[in-house]
Amino acid sequence: MGGVDANNSVAGLSVLLQSGALDPVELAEKSLEKIAGYQDQSIFTEVLAARAVTDARSSSERIRSGRSLGLLDGIPVAWKDLFDTKGAVTTAGSAVLTDHPPAAADAAVVAALAGGGMVSIGRTNLSEYAFSGLGINPHYGTAHNAASSDVPRIPGGSSAGSGVAVAAGLVPAAIGTDTGGSIRIPAAFNGIVGYKATRDRYSMRGVFPLAKSLDSLGPLCHTVQDAVWIDAAMRGRTAPDIRRADLSGLKLVIPETIVFDDAEPGVVAAFEAAVLRLEKAGARIRRCAFPIFAEIFEIGARHGLLIAAEAFALHKARLEGPEAARMDQRVVARTRLGEKVTVADYIAIGDARQRLIAAFAGSLEPGELVIHPTVPHVAPPIAPLLADDDLFFKINGRTLRNTSIGNFLDGCGVSIPCGTGDAGMPVGFLLSGLQNGDDHLLSVALSSEAIIRGDA
Repeated sequence: MGGVDANNSVAGLSVLLQSGALDPVELAEKSLEKIAGYQDQSIFTEVLAARAVTDARSSSERIRSGRSLGLLDGIPVAWKDLFDTKGAVTTAGSAVLTDHPPAAADAAVVAALAGGGMVSIGRTNLSEYAFSGLGINPHYGTAHNAASSDVPRIPGGSSAGSGVAVAAGLVPAAIGTDTGGSIRIPAAFNGIVGYKATRDRYSMRGVFPLAKSLDSLGPLCHTVQDAVWIDAAMRGRTAPDIRRADLSGLKLVIPETIVFDDAEPGVVAAFEAAVLRLEKAGARIRRCAFPIFAEIFEIGARHGLLIAAEAFALHKARLEGPEAARMDQRVVARTRLGEKVTVADYIAIGDARQRLIAAFAGSLEPGELVIHPTVPHVAPPIAPLLADDDLFFKINGRTLRNTSIGNFLDGCGVSIPCGTGDAGMPVGFLLSGLQNGDDHLLSVALSSEAIIRGDA
């Protein structure tokens, strides 16, 4: 399946930068040139050229004088347009917010990565207000999936531009948000790595929300090692402290509930081939039903969706005023569903959620991780989804289904490419862990990545 191009990975570029073989200014300018010359101009909502060059010059001076800030010094990074970057307007992918004042300060995680020397290149496109798993945006255009070789296909959302920017080699890493799959889905569709941390692993200060009880953050990049390095810096660490797990005796479980429903044969075949490789490497894998997964969707059918309730509360004033007419009407329709969720429903959802989080933890063996396809299908063509609202909502629901389970259970997950399905499009393999089990998850992902990819 081929390994990762070191010239695109954070780790590969770090070697060149720290050794002096590549200057941060040269790297930043090359990234800016790639963005300007790339055929698809829907990936970024704003390019931060002046900031990028300034950041890169500072990095260059530090490295030349022996004062490097660490492994990430001089590495370019892009930000989903939900993160405040000082002096820029945070649009959240919406035309409604373009006249809002520029951010007075960087978001906490933007400042954290700047503190590690990373160079902010630009702000990436997304589904409006991050409320879709497809990545379609009528205001800034829809970024085309970087892996497609036939027709324009969806990038996955809502961190659409972030996924495409990395997969297209415009930047080695981008930071996204994930409320129902918005990091893991574009990673799977574009054939890169996406890590969704447990909610509150990082500060949310300066990040435009969607549903605060579900919102989480994380990087999209080329390798798990890149994600581990970035994770450390986002937490204010000067170096990563994640160790590689011993794959001998690794315990994994494949759910037989929900996650394979309506799955494309090519997706299942790529996933099962990766499972076989893991078994040959010594992993112990069991399969069982997970009634908890079914109950999550039953709760949504009975009481409404938690994400819709919180999104409606956030956008209520907009929906009641003239701004609603300027929004993506599909986003408006999904957000209005939250109006039907009563206070009693909201409390019932919260109570059930805490019960299921505890039950899920009790259903796993110590150290066991859950594995299944990130998305049950490869990225579909854009055109039919633009033409048919019913198809849009059907595919959006199916796209978000597998990943949204992890958000409801407040867990963590890493999507790793495991092969290809229909039309040669990438398939994602999702490793998921318990709430605050991020260190163990990343440890296992580090050790198993090459096997999952088929490179070992």
